[in-house]
Amino acid sequence: MTSSYSADQIQVLEGLEPVRKRPGMYIGSTGPRGLHHLVYEVVDNSIDEALAGYCSQIEIALNADGSVTVTDDGRGIPTDTHPTTGKSALETVMTVLHAGGKFGGGGYKVSGGLHGVGVSVVNALSEWVEVTVWRDKREHLQRYERGIPIGELNAKPDGQNRTGTSVAFKPDLEIFSNGIEFDYTTLAGRLRELAYLNATVKIQFADNRLETPRVETYHYEGGIQEYVAYMNREKQPLHEEIIYIQGERNNIQVEVALQWCVDAYSDNLLGFANNIRTIDGGTHLEGLKTVLTRTMNSTARKRNKLKDNEANLGGENVREGLTGVISVKVPEPEFEGQTKTKLGNTEVRGIVDSLVGEVLTEYLEFRPHVADAILEKAIQAFKAAEAARRARELVRRKSVLESSPLPGKLADCSSRDPAESEIFLVEGDSAGGSAKQGRDRQFQAILPLRGKILNIEKTDDAKIYKNTEIQSLITALGLGIRGEEFDPGGLRYHRIIIMTDADVDGAHIRTLLLTFFYRYQRDLADQGYIYIACPPLYKVERGRNHYYCYSDRELNNLVQNEFPANANYNIQRFKGLGEMMPDQLWDTTMNPETRTIKRVEIEDAAEADRIFTVLMGDRVAPRREFIETYGSKLNLTDLDI
Repeated sequence: MTSSYSADQIQVLEGLEPVRKRPGMYIGSTGPRGLHHLVYEVVDNSIDEALAGYCSQIEIALNADGSVTVTDDGRGIPTDTHPTTGKSALETVMTVLHAGGKFGGGGYKVSGGLHGVGVSVVNALSEWVEVTVWRDKREHLQRYERGIPIGELNAKPDGQNRTGTSVAFKPDLEIFSNGIEFDYTTLAGRLRELAYLNATVKIQFADNRLETPRVETYHYEGGIQEYVAYMNREKQPLHEEIIYIQGERNNIQVEVALQWCVDAYSDNLLGFANNIRTIDGGTHLEGLKTVLTRTMNSTARKRNKLKDNEANLGGENVREGLTGVISVKVPEPEFEGQTKTKLGNTEVRGIVDSLVGEVLTEYLEFRPHVADAILEKAIQAFKAAEAARRARELVRRKSVLESSPLPGKLADCSSRDPAESEIFLVEGDSAGGSAKQGRDRQFQAILPLRGKILNIEKTDDAKIYKNTEIQSLITALGLGIRGEEFDPGGLRYHRIIIMTDADVDGAHIRTLLLTFFYRYQRDLADQGYIYIACPPLYKVERGRNHYYCYSDRELNNLVQNEFPANANYNIQRFKGLGEMMPDQLWDTTMNPETRTIKRVEIEDAAEADRIFTVLMGDRVAPRREFIETYGSKLNLTDLDI
């Protein structure tokens, strides 16, 4: 089997020198996201072996010395001499950018990875890398330091006659200056996702940094059907059986799993192309949405759920309460944008449309009770949308009569360039007053929110558009209508910063706002427009000097390690933003030169959806279970469940 994958399939396009000079171009950033991407890049190579049918097990280990080891039982990277470079194919793959089996067409039918830069970038950005390859009854070993091979490729006989590749690497602190500590939860989310998307692969993940190693195994023979079940495990399904569609046309493989839920007002559709999550959508999701709308309307008319004189159900009505995963495997994927987040292959749209249309129509014909349940929910959604539209029109007419489309309490900025403008969503009028006085009026807007906004996890569109605080938020930000395609061109600020008090009420308001953004216009979170401000908890005065501390740990470190023994000092605990003077609020929380703000990102879409459902949904039992499980760890008090 290994003869079809050899040095001849490795094509060389360009050298490796630029990677260490501009690492952000290749891995996005040198912060935590880029650091974790190194692991994904190595794992992706093993997954590509699985897609080609040669790998069934992948083991990932976080080691005590800060390194990571990824081992698979694939064919093993070729080790024979490369015809162009004169070096081994392994050394070529490790030291030359854009060298790999994915470019020539002979090594892989389908592959993922980050722009094909692959393991050479990992090598360039690591303090050291050690690669072991088992193939041709031999064990091959080579070490690299900061991208440079140390010695020749060594080989010795392998009595076990195994095949596969093991890559161990330690990220370089010269590149990742903020630290090289991997987050177990972040990596586990992606590895679990890969196991759902590739049902044939068993992925074992070990954290050997602990005294007692933590080991988890991800293996889901049900594939994306199990993924949908995992996402819906805290919800009430409308139909027990998950609808599953699989097929292949023109070498493009399509897998779809769908399940509607009773207790959900929005849809949660995840799209993947060659195992890469396409957060910006693409032709596979467009095809799926089109065929769902057409098929459900056709079924509705066949079953007399819609009369001849009645309008068709809209796509957002049909998808209300739907959890779905679509995974396509495309031999020559075209991704739009630098981050590979939107699939561009036009032929995929039609293939998804025809494949899903045929299977779904037949499925619904044989299960009329499922068809009726979905249609009844969609028709209810259609009626609710009509009520919401009427409420919306009322709001719009009111705005026209008042001659000001923006809410009166918004203190807008003078800039009209959304890219440089930011808005602070502030809790209460007193904090709003400090923020308005302390801000830079050129690019900072302030919107005070009175009390706690509506929890939209538990409500429908009609109530949303009648709620004053929600309506102010929608109007101030320039958001479109719920369910419509997100248009960043209409957004008035590219940094939406949630600024609440550091107490239980502040955390609740922050969570309600995040629920609103996640459910109402999730693209805001997906595309990185939402941030959380980090105001200080304490002000410490000692003599004429003062210090701000943003956590109890910072305060203890300051008092115990920075101050002399028996020093006199005064600690002020900020109970709320309203207690801070405008200049204090500017210096600590609003000034771009000195502040810390956290960008809200969704690393694990399935887990994010589940957490919003558990914590903000109608059902009390899952929320109580969550609090009982994690309450002691999180020091949760005064919670209303």
